[in-house]
Amino acid sequence: MQASRMPEITLSLPAALGALALILLIGAASVYFSLRAGFSPGGEQLVEPTLEGTPTETPTITPTATEPLPPTALPTQTPLEPFSYTVRAGDTCGGIAVAFSVSVQSIVILNNLPSNCIISVGQTLQIPYPTPTPAPPPTDVPNEATQTAQACEKVPYTVQENDTLSIIAANYNVPQDAIKFYNGLSTDSVFIGQPLLIPLCERFATPGPTPTATLPPPYQAPPLLLPADGAAFTLANDVVTLQWSSIGTLRDNEAYQVTIEDVTAGGRRSTEYVTDTKFIVPTSFRPNDNLAHVIRWWVTTVRQNGVDEQGQPIYDSAGAVSEKRVFTWVGVTVEGTPSP
Repeated sequence: MQASRMPEITLSLPAALGALALILLIGAASVYFSLRAGFSPGGEQLVEPTLEGTPTETPTITPTATEPLPPTALPTQTPLEPFSYTVRAGDTCGGIAVAFSVSVQSIVILNNLPSNCIISVGQTLQIPYPTPTPAPPPTDVPNEATQTAQACEKVPYTVQENDTLSIIAANYNVPQDAIKFYNGLSTDSVFIGQPLLIPLCERFATPGPTPTATLPPPYQAPPLLLPADGAAFTLANDVVTLQWSSIGTLRDNEAYQVTIEDVTAGGRRSTEYVTDTKFIVPTSFRPNDNLAHVIRWWVTTVRQNGVDEQGQPIYDSAGAVSEKRVFTWVGVTVEGTPSP
């Protein structure tokens, strides 16, 4: 049995080449359009954006602020309120200051008094409580010393009227710079009522081969008692007695120097030396006219330092000068006007 044959297509050579060219043309067109579909109209290749993951911010931990502790309050000393004092007969600012261990200046400032501290009987004063004045011992002494500053012997001293730093230094035989150093003074100025510490360990050496006895420190100003400042005396008062408080036991060569001055009579003055705490004004000093003479008086402590050519004792100052008081004294009766 003879098998069937496939149909045969017979193409001429030109037709075969045409069919091949058609197939190549179709393939080229397919490639062209497929490539054209992947570019933008401007000729740029279109690339699908790739979504990137959104970065997650790491939270920053803010440290909690630590509240500072409040500073510890330092204890402070509460000042005490001043107390009242009524002035009595014979009182003076110096005597009141000594009695209550305060300075005259503090009484003057607290009570708005004049600088000479004039007070009257019955007047009410405000007296401050005394405050301790610590003196820090220095680590160095201003000149060559055999003792340390902590072991240095010191005595307290309150500046009196007419005092200067040089006078105080001379009275104690201590260098002026040493007093300034131990009291923290930057200048040579001192004021009435100012407390000072006198370094006795800084005293100048006594010249000569044989040392002499150490003199006691200068005495404080004697507080005046009677008569009261501004007292009046008439012809009936034949005797006027001045009195003051003792500053301690005097040595054999020491005395009180009492100075009285008649201000009205051009400054007529008399100076006497006693070892008692009172002095009777001699009648020879009583005025001899009918005017009220103003008599000023004050007291200080002196120490004998030899005698002069006439054998009279020579005295040197041994302490501070007291305040000055005044009184009036009439010595002659005022004559009346005769009647017609």
